[in-house]
Amino acid sequence: MTELTIYDPAMCCDTGVCGVDADTVLIKFSSDIEWLRKNGVTVQRFNLAQEPLEFISNSLIKSEIEEHGDSCLPLVVLDDKVLSRGAYPAREQLQLWAGIDQTTSNVEDKSTANSCCNGGSC
Repeated sequence: MTELTIYDPAMCCDTGVCGVDADTVLIKFSSDIEWLRKNGVTVQRFNLAQEPLEFISNSLIKSEIEEHGDSCLPLVVLDDKVLSRGAYPAREQLQLWAGIDQTTSNVEDKSTANSCCNGGSC
């Protein structure tokens, strides 16, 4: 089974809905992570502010931070291989990395299907 691990920079939460200005990138990425889980992908997520030991106890992550600084965060790791540094990848990229066939995905994305924003008609 595929195991995806995300090492987030220090932040108050991973959803992006904290404070007055919600981070739409984090909101979308959180939705994408939930979609992956529903499609059978094991996903772990660690926040530097809340789980710093996860960053220093993992030699790969520690090495990445030593080499690139915290600007490499978020790090996206799939089965112990760094796939992405410094940005949250789009769902399509996550889908490709996880080996999920779009035509056989067992979960339809309904996050915007019934919203006023579907099709850009807000």
